[in-house]
Amino acid sequence: MATQMTASVTERRTTSLVRTAIALQTLTIFLQAVSAGLLLTTSYGELLHSVGARVMYGASMLYVLAASLAWKPGGGPVGPVLYACGFLVLASVQVVLGIAHVPAVHLPLGVLMFGLSVLALARR
Repeated sequence: MATQMTASVTERRTTSLVRTAIALQTLTIFLQAVSAGLLLTTSYGELLHSVGARVMYGASMLYVLAASLAWKPGGGPVGPVLYACGFLVLASVQVVLGIAHVPAVHLPLGVLMFGLSVLALARR
């Protein structure tokens, strides 16, 4: 009985951690869209977008970590880990495209990433 309660508490904590990581990721991607608009209209927009890119990438790594913790020790499914890793790959491509100044692909990929992140948040 005590083992079942401990497992239930652990499962709730890891689920909450994953949900928080996805929410943070979704928020940072949304803020990247805002800072992209500022990039075009203000002198400090480039700095905000650059810092935001680092924060968004860190949020994607946190999502991978949270999904891994929910999977391995928590005994959860492996699907969210694969989804988080795929998202980290998309974030890596997004960073490379941003540094290379390829807005024709960078902008649509950002919109896709936001949509996928909202979808992952809604599924949790």
